Amino acid sequence: MPIFATWSALSAILIVFGFAACGDSSAPLDAGRDAASSDSAMDAAGDAGAGDSGRDAAAADSSALDAAADDSATGDATTEDAGGGALVLPPANGSLDYQLGEPYAPPAGVVVVSRDRNATPATGVYNICYVNGFQTQPDERAFWTSEHPDLLLRDAGGDLVIDPDWDEIILDVRTIEKRAALAVIVGGWIDGCADDGFDAIEVDNLDTYSRSGGLVSQDDAVAFMGLLAGRAHARSLPIAQKNSTEVLSRAAEMGTDFAVAEECNRWNECADYQSVYGNQVYVIEYRRGDFDAGCRDFPGLSVVLRDLPLRAPGSTGYVYDGC
Repeated sequence: MPIFATWSALSAILIVFGFAACGDSSAPLDAGRDAASSDSAMDAAGDAGAGDSGRDAAAADSSALDAAADDSATGDATTEDAGGGALVLPPANGSLDYQLGEPYAPPAGVVVVSRDRNATPATGVYNICYVNGFQTQPDERAFWTSEHPDLLLRDAGGDLVIDPDWDEIILDVRTIEKRAALAVIVGGWIDGCADDGFDAIEVDNLDTYSRSGGLVSQDDAVAFMGLLAGRAHARSLPIAQKNSTEVLSRAAEMGTDFAVAEECNRWNECADYQSVYGNQVYVIEYRRGDFDAGCRDFPGLSVVLRDLPLRAPGSTGYVYDGC
């Protein structure tokens, strides 16, 4: 659904709703679980690409995106109203559920839900739309390889570069032109989230650069994230920084408005997110001990305990608890 409209400068007023809520526990966490996390990469590669050249490239990306989008623009009327619109953030400390799989009725007390972009927003709550913006979803690999093979990252030998953690092809965001072309596609998904009634955007795999074998720089990732933030803001949707503490100092460049952080208690990173985004941090933990520590140490944050496969209620191994 690639819908594109030329961006205008956005001056956003962030409206923050603050209230506390606490979810219910539906199942215990399997004591033997040792959850793998896509956010566990805290190696030196995370800092390898920072520099002024990336900031210059980010400034040029917007004009390149305008030019690349001419062939796909549809004049979406909703975008025209975004210039003076306010960005409504998720409720601070609002009870969270993370449903990146089969959607289901949120547990009692939940006021914020994150769902995949192909799902329908939940009724009566604040809905965050999940978009995999830096890698290919498993069920969309054929689309990318047949329709946009030139936008997939390849190594020196011409082979596709695969994220070893998730077996997903990494998108090639290394040039202004490719970022512009990718932003037309991913931006169309963001427009789809807006059209479907979602309230905010969560772009996953910002930290892909750290798993690209040094091919993608941090600057490349930050520049592309800035394009996606501009697209979300043009539809009056706030956008989250997903994981990646290494780029917290570059939040202004990215244009991100809040954070979605997986396992920040496990990796002792929650305070880092809070220092940038205040209580607008939404935490997912996959181990009971980490969840309990988060509820104790960060009472102002939304913290949810989920099973790593993110199963639906009634499924064996389903886990939910919130604070």
